[in-house]
Amino acid sequence: MLGGARRRVVGCGVVLVAVLGGLTACDGSGDGEAEGGAPGGRAGSALAAVDSLTVKGRAPKTGYDRARFGSPWADTDSNGCGTRDDILKRDLDAVKFRGGDCTVVSGTLAPDPYTGKDVTFTRGRSRVDIDHVVALSDAWQKGAGSWRPSKRIALANDPLNLLAVDAGPNRGKGDGDTATWLPANKSYRCAYVARQVAVKKKYGLWVTAAERDAMRKVLARCPQEKLPGGGSPTEAPGRFRAR
Repeated sequence: MLGGARRRVVGCGVVLVAVLGGLTACDGSGDGEAEGGAPGGRAGSALAAVDSLTVKGRAPKTGYDRARFGSPWADTDSNGCGTRDDILKRDLDAVKFRGGDCTVVSGTLAPDPYTGKDVTFTRGRSRVDIDHVVALSDAWQKGAGSWRPSKRIALANDPLNLLAVDAGPNRGKGDGDTATWLPANKSYRCAYVARQVAVKKKYGLWVTAAERDAMRKVLARCPQEKLPGGGSPTEAPGRFRAR
């Protein structure tokens, strides 16, 4: 279901064609509206959706553990493949498999959305990570700490919240939100922030005031950026367990 989608950089934009819907990214650093990123945006735009998010302070990280979001890369869509391989199939070019069409052994991230450079994927010595666009620790501190385990598992495996990216920038990101981390590839910033807004809106996660303002600032420069949709349900099947 997720195979066949590809990402391309063209001029100032990135086009992502996938089951998640098309995203067109504009340079998040170019000229545009005021530096403060005034509220607004057309209906259906990511900018308009920012104002639908609840604004609250960051909760403590107390109790956070990756295991609270279930086993990594659970097959929540029941297609017989783990989530990590689903995203590799979706995001890589020239994909090769081992023993069927699930286990991805090689391919090329062409380009990596966070740097704009091509990255080669080879299983076992990979320079490619699968990033949670909204980091799980960030989600924990902004609502997920009180969720049912099935909802946390769904977030951790939702294709809307996952991207194949260069391992280096991803690990530098940590659990940063829009206020504290943006991709170095400025042409992808609009699409990146739009996806964070979409995930937070879909799951009812809140944002801090600084995060909301940073989202507005980026998206005010690309007010036509649509809010992406799709992904998986917000509850994982009952057979999956988390702490």
